[in-house]
Amino acid sequence: MALVQRPRLSLLAARWFLLPRRDLAVSSPDEPLPVVRIPRALQRQNERRNSPRPVLVRPGRLLISARRPEFNQPARLTLGRWESVPLASRGWKNRRARSDHFSIERSQHETPALRNFSAEGTFADLGLEPRILNALREVAPEVVRPTTVQSSAIPPLLRGRHIVCAAETGSGKTLSYLLPLLQQLLCRRSLESRSIPSPRSLVLVPSRELAEQVRAVAQPLGSFLGLQVLELEGGHGISRIRQQLFKQPTADILVATPGALWKALRRQLISLEQLSFLVLDEADTLLDESFLEIVDYILGKSHIAEGPNDLKDSFNPKAQLVLVGATFPEGVGQVLSNIASSDSLTTITSSKLHCIMPHVKQTFLRLKGAEKVAELVQILKQHDRADSTGSSGTVLVFCNSSSTVNWLGYILDDHKIQHLRLQGQMPASMRAGIFQSFQKGSRDILLCTDIASRGLDSTHVELVVNYDFPLTLQDYIHRAGRVGRVGSEVPGTVISFVTHPWDVSLVQKIELAARRKRSLPGLGSSVKEALPQFT
Repeated sequence: MALVQRPRLSLLAARWFLLPRRDLAVSSPDEPLPVVRIPRALQRQNERRNSPRPVLVRPGRLLISARRPEFNQPARLTLGRWESVPLASRGWKNRRARSDHFSIERSQHETPALRNFSAEGTFADLGLEPRILNALREVAPEVVRPTTVQSSAIPPLLRGRHIVCAAETGSGKTLSYLLPLLQQLLCRRSLESRSIPSPRSLVLVPSRELAEQVRAVAQPLGSFLGLQVLELEGGHGISRIRQQLFKQPTADILVATPGALWKALRRQLISLEQLSFLVLDEADTLLDESFLEIVDYILGKSHIAEGPNDLKDSFNPKAQLVLVGATFPEGVGQVLSNIASSDSLTTITSSKLHCIMPHVKQTFLRLKGAEKVAELVQILKQHDRADSTGSSGTVLVFCNSSSTVNWLGYILDDHKIQHLRLQGQMPASMRAGIFQSFQKGSRDILLCTDIASRGLDSTHVELVVNYDFPLTLQDYIHRAGRVGRVGSEVPGTVISFVTHPWDVSLVQKIELAARRKRSLPGLGSSVKEALPQFT
């Protein structure tokens, strides 16, 4: 019976579809057409079926390697300005994206600071005197030729120009201002000492650790040339500051943090009227809201020259201004215009400023918050096994708060993983020398906050782990800049744990910039807007 009814049902259905539908007929042109609604699920299915899928190109190296191979991007592929870009992190705000990952692969092996410099170029070609060259040869024999940044910055500094030097981390910016500073001090006579210390040059840095590092670089060079170098440490009371300033003759070079120098100026323990050279190292941090009021006060106590001609009067010294940094976010240019006129400032920028470092592998892992500890312990134990063969460097683990550093340290203690800790709430007596001990190799792992991300030399660091993803792109650049520096002995890698939706937003900006081979958004044009550029 069922076999007989099935053809009849099919015949009735065919007749029903072939009959003219009077209800769908339009009687007049003014009558609206009928609306046929397609189910939403069917719409999504058709969109997925008809959407163009990324073309996979197998031969050649990859720029982006993802867990899902359809998001791989070959290194030789160049995307157009308006071309849509498939992001491996596009759906990472959904909880189901957990355990997904992608990497920005190395596109070159050497740091960009050494990529394009001439093999024949020497420091003598830049105008440095034999005394400076001899000191550099004696103190740092491994420094043979100048980097690109040093070749661009030293000549205008010797001509007396104010300089804004914006270059990627680890490109040799410290020597680019120290060598001209030393030469200028040797060429200019020292005035009679006053009743209170009056340094002839000032290097202002945002942290005690960076002050210690700059002093360690300047001290042997100054001693060879007969110049006094003094470090004014922060985190101490006024009696300790007075003791530091008066325990030796007036310094030719003073390396100081803003807080300590501000206390000394307010108590009239020091005078900046004899300054002939003023350096703001990590200027983007010093010009941030947290330091800006103090830095403005310090600049107000200094006599900054209006141009090179003002520097020639030895009896009325005025300061040559140098601002150095690896990032200059939007808005910094407006602050600089309040310090000096744009006509007197020469801006030197590198081609890779605010770009993803092409010689460092950067991996992003989408994790739940509860999974981060286990993932970190596994990474550190793998590193420890590799270190037993003698082929690996040291590790920096960044957290966003001091409490996380302490809490994570207790967990690593439970796992018998030896490490050091460095965070801003430590007393000065505890912080002193921690990073220096890490540099010397007393421990292979350092848990730290962002105080270890600015300017500190870390040529032995092989791996940076962002346990907490940085809060800004600017902080990401500085953290990632701890590896792959000039003189680094090991290739660098950065691993970032991505947990929160705001982390995903920053990761998507980083991935998009890497795929388009452009600078990170919000950072690229801040210096160029307010200042003329001479590259």
